[in-house]
Amino acid sequence: MTRFSPLMILPPAIFILVAILFYAGMMRTDPNSLPSVIIGSQAPKVQVEKLGRKSVFDDSDLRKAGVKLVNFWASWCAPCRAEHPLLETLKNDGAVIYGVNYKDETGNALSFLRELGDPYASIGADINGRMGIDWGVYGIPETFIIDGEGDVVLRFAGPITRRALRDEILPAIKSAN
Repeated sequence: MTRFSPLMILPPAIFILVAILFYAGMMRTDPNSLPSVIIGSQAPKVQVEKLGRKSVFDDSDLRKAGVKLVNFWASWCAPCRAEHPLLETLKNDGAVIYGVNYKDETGNALSFLRELGDPYASIGADINGRMGIDWGVYGIPETFIIDGEGDVVLRFAGPITRRALRDEILPAIKSAN
């Protein structure tokens, strides 16, 4: 006859706990979204270098009145190329967009802008990826919407599509005003 030990219920209890945590993780409202700890906080420090003859933006630009976007991109990034026409549309509609050229060659980046157009009010190069790390960038393109106080309202990972523009980007811009 086996004697009962409280340790006998430990393995099933651990299994049940892990199953509950797994289920809770699977039931997130948007399984495709990537969480960001900077949403609702001041935008992290801007750490960019000059890119060609383009004007560079800094922390004070992100704290000026009005909504602005910070877009991480690179010439070697195919999704960046795909979203670029929508950035041009945003610019033409009056959006202020700051570009962060991420881990790219200067000549390639400038050629990209000459070929596709330049939607950026100002731009900088994050050559070593330090700014991307501080901002929590997982991959590019990524776009952040910043309000007039310098707080991050939205982090959008991936290329901006027409649907994303309609359903996420424009509503976030409106709420940030």
